[in-house]
Order: sequence, then C-alpha cells, then structure tokens
Amino acid sequence: MVQLRVLDDDGELIADDTILSLDKGSDRPEDLGLSLSESKDVLAGLQRPMVEAQLAAHVDRCRRCERCDRSLLHKGSYQLLFRTLFGTLSLTSSRFFRCCRRRGESKTFSPLTALLTEHASPELLYLETRWASLVSYGMTVDLLKDVLPIDQANISTVRRHLNKIAARAEAELGDEPPCLSQGDLGSRQNGADPVVVGIDGGYVRNWHAKKRRFEAVVGKSIVKDQGDRYFGLVQTHDHRPQRRVASVLQEQGLSMAQQMTFLTDGADNVRNLAIDMSPSAKHLLDWFHLSMRFCVLSRYPEGLKHHNPKEAVELAGRLDKIKWCLWHGKTDKALRRIRSLADDLTKIDTAYPNMKRFIRKTNQLHTYITNNQSSIPNYGKRRRQGKRIATSFVESTVNVLIGKRFAKSQQMQWSKQGAHHLLQTRARTLDGTLHSMFEKWYPGMAANDHNISKSAMAA
Repeated sequence: MVQLRVLDDDGELIADDTILSLDKGSDRPEDLGLSLSESKDVLAGLQRPMVEAQLAAHVDRCRRCERCDRSLLHKGSYQLLFRTLFGTLSLTSSRFFRCCRRRGESKTFSPLTALLTEHASPELLYLETRWASLVSYGMTVDLLKDVLPIDQANISTVRRHLNKIAARAEAELGDEPPCLSQGDLGSRQNGADPVVVGIDGGYVRNWHAKKRRFEAVVGKSIVKDQGDRYFGLVQTHDHRPQRRVASVLQEQGLSMAQQMTFLTDGADNVRNLAIDMSPSAKHLLDWFHLSMRFCVLSRYPEGLKHHNPKEAVELAGRLDKIKWCLWHGKTDKALRRIRSLADDLTKIDTAYPNMKRFIRKTNQLHTYITNNQSSIPNYGKRRRQGKRIATSFVESTVNVLIGKRFAKSQQMQWSKQGAHHLLQTRARTLDGTLHSMFEKWYPGMAANDHNISKSAMAA
C-alpha cells in the first residue's frame, strides 16, 4: 500500500490519502517491483493531492489584502485545467473582490489565474519542446504517453507549445547588433583562431508552395576552451538574422569586438550575413566548397580524352595549376588563368558533347572567384598555422539540424515560421542550452533538481 501524507509548515496533517494498493506475487520476474502502468498510477495519485495542497496554501495567502490585511470577499469560482507531467488536473479557481483597489485595477481577481499563466507545467513544456526538437511531433506524443501518465497529449498541442516557446525566446532577442569599425576590434592573436563561426544553408520543402523549397541557414560557433553552439534561421522569415548570431556569441561570453573568423560557402546570402555581423571580422571562403568546383571541372577532361586525348591532358594540368594558385592565395593569377582557359576552350575543335557545359562551368568558376576574391586567403599558410580552412564541421551541422529532423530528402513539408521556430529549439536542444533557458524563465526548475533532502535519499 502506498500512502501520501501532506503536512503544513506547522507540522499539522492536511491530507492523508491511499494512493495505490498492490497484491503481487514473487514467483515471476514480471511481478517484481512496480510495472509501468502501476508507476503511472502512483505518480498520478501523488500529483493531485500535492498540487491541490500547494495551491490551497497559495490562495489562502492571497485572500488577504496586502494594504490593509483584511480578508477579501469571495465572489465565486470556476474550473481551471492545468496539464502536468503526471496528468491533467481540474482545479477550482476562486475569485475575490479587491480591497483598497487602485485606479486601473479590476474589481475582482483570481490568484490561480495570476499564478498559472500557462495551462501547462514548465517541465511538461520543456519535455515536449525537447523531444519534439529531436523527433517528429507524433513520436513525441507516443513517447510521453508511454512513460508518463499523460492522457490528453496530441500532436497539435505539442506543436503549439514548441512554437510558443520559440516565439518567447524570439521576443527576448535584443536589437540588431551595431556595426563595428576596424578600430573597435582587439588586436589579432597568433596561432589558432579563438572564435570560428561557420555558416551554411540547406533546403526544406515549402508547405505553402508545394513545388518549391526555401533555404534554412544554420551555423556553428566554435570558441576555444568553451562549448560549441548551434544556431539556425529562415532568412526569408527572420528579417534581423544578425541579432540571433550575436545572441549566441554573447551567451558564450563573447563580445562583437573580439576577433572572429567566419567561414562560408561564398553564397550571397550567407556571405552577406557574415559581413553584416561584423565587417571588420575575417570572412573566408571555405576551401571544401572551392575544391568541390574543381572536382566537377576535372570530370570534363576525363570525358574529353575519348575525343581529344592530347588537349584533355593539357587542360587537366591547367586546372591543377589554377587550384594550386588558389591554395596559395594567388587569386589574381588564378583569375587570369581561368579567363585564358575559358577562351582556349572555345577554340578546341571536338566532338565531345559536353564541351559547351565545360565552357559554362569554367565561366561560372571565374564569376565565383571574382565575387569572393577578398575572402580567399593563403590556405596553405593557414593550415600550417593550425587554423581552420574548411567548413566540414558546418556540413555536419546541416545534416544534424536540417537533414535528420526536416527530412529534406523526403516529402515532408514545412511552413517558414514552423521551420524557423523548430530550428531555434532544435539548436538549443543539441548544444545543451535548452534547459538553461527554461531555468532562466522558471528559476524553481534548477532548485527542484537538487531539492531532495538527505532523509528522503536515505529512505
């Protein structure tokens, strides 16, 4: 038999309830201890009398006027639903007439309505947000119902709660971070970059335009001797993306005046995001994306070998020299060689069917290098200094933040707002800062995690 006894601060008995009576054997392993359904019954049985006793004490404290200490007149009551980890409770919410009412105050008030601003407990909101960020909304509902005595969880409720949490976090973001001049930055340090921010994008299917996709921008902030942080956003939904990256850096204990290195794939949207964040910071073109363009170009000389073997060998060697120039940061020399290569390709008489495509890709490489010329460093020198030259860590971030939850290779479709909000909570879940955000909103969550008396642990 499991019983619950509730005592007030003076040690007087408030409630004495029998929670569960069991009659179990000991001859089978499945009979040992509590079953999952029995544990749910125990938790649900403990929850109701505890909450009712706590709220009764709260209402009793609020029914006296704070100004004249007189007992307030009771107006009436109504039922209020409150969802918790261990079941949905129907609570009696009393209303009282105000005494010594000030101008602008209502005639009556409800202590429970003022206390329970959300109709769900903070820990329930946290678990719903955490698991919905990791797996689908449907699987989140099934998981919570499997392990907790939750009777009214559904997909729409979990989705609504996650969007509400993300919107609340959005509202707390500051204004656009100020642009910094070169003089605002601290002195450059030798050795590895102290702060590296990698930014990349991935595409998600659009719910409102079925045949189209929109881009989600994600990134990872790596700070020496500190934990890494993720961030994500939908730029066409968030019109102030710089504040989001700035808030991530500030939570890592950084200021916008510190030395930073941004690595991107050179696309206009992510490059402009990095430049607008801090114009004086280093913005570098990722070597991985640059070298991938040469991987594509190198296929054309291989195909040309079947028609013009001599020219194919010469063209492959010229591509290697251009890549060598870029590796050593000689962009002017590389651009001249690319321009010369594109002109020579038009003069080759061949039956190779992909020759026009080869010329087009070469011209595209010239445009790509021209647009990112100021962001191409001496990659060889940086690598010898132990500094990052590629965003391979961001490629994995795209897969973790977008690929594994948004199912970009499947038929799953999203609204821009829904994808944007989910990215916020998923990023915090994966880098371990979601719980600290809830602790900031609900300080008692941190205290409750450690509020276990030694006597209770010994028992």
